[in-house]
Amino acid sequence: MKQRILFIVNPISGGLNKISIPTLIDENLDLDKFDAEIIYTDFPHHAKQLASEGLAQNFDIVAAVGGDGTINEVADVLESSGKTMAIVPCGSGNGLARTLGIPLNTAKAIARINNLSFTAIDVGLLNDKKFFNMAGMGFDAHISAHFANSKKRGFFGYLKSTLKEVSSYRPQHYKIHIGDKKLSVDAFMLSLANSSQYGNNAHISPTASLKDGLLDICIIKPFPLKVFPILGWRMFSKTAHKSKYVDIIKANDFSVLRQTDGPVHVDGEPLNMGETLNVSVKKLALNIII
Repeated sequence: MKQRILFIVNPISGGLNKISIPTLIDENLDLDKFDAEIIYTDFPHHAKQLASEGLAQNFDIVAAVGGDGTINEVADVLESSGKTMAIVPCGSGNGLARTLGIPLNTAKAIARINNLSFTAIDVGLLNDKKFFNMAGMGFDAHISAHFANSKKRGFFGYLKSTLKEVSSYRPQHYKIHIGDKKLSVDAFMLSLANSSQYGNNAHISPTASLKDGLLDICIIKPFPLKVFPILGWRMFSKTAHKSKYVDIIKANDFSVLRQTDGPVHVDGEPLNMGETLNVSVKKLALNIII
């Protein structure tokens, strides 16, 4: 019996044209194994609605064709459902796909689905919002909000936003409670890493694992502006954890108290949350084809 697969396509993710997606599916998906349907998102958060409808219609697999934001919306519905997710990466950073070893080439990513090779990964929760790759507060949340309003997408758009904002951004104060342990820190940013990287192979926590039931709390301490290029180099060379400006703590249930409410991001999507942020992990709760 064929498996039913629903492709949810974000037509604007990563600034990439998706007009060839139906042809690539016909050419690369094994149609002896699958009955495929394709549907496109029309507005923000539409992917979550479409994934819910796909679940109700009993599709076996729901594939997110887009970036980490689209993946987040689809995965939000599928985690703990018993159904399986596939990823066809078409975003700006593709952090989760890169970590899972899913090809960035669209045709190859579609062909990979034919193998039906599965894995399960952890799911992070920041208050009531799920994330699958990375969440955070501080500078990266600030840039996510700035980038969301930018007309220039992709890596260079993100880099432009970062270089424009880094000199004026000021560190924030955070109190982190992990069981009986309490930390009080000033941080340029506080990243919550389920995988090792933000995207584009920029690894903030090279030892992070999607399958260990833990998040890496990455504390990037205040640093002189002249060090910023070195920190960037460290991320791309997978040595950020060796910097004296980076502390990493692994935990599965903790809270963060900051001085004011403000921006956070979940898988690169900007949100506003309050002063108190509760963080937890659901171990191996999402099934993905790799």
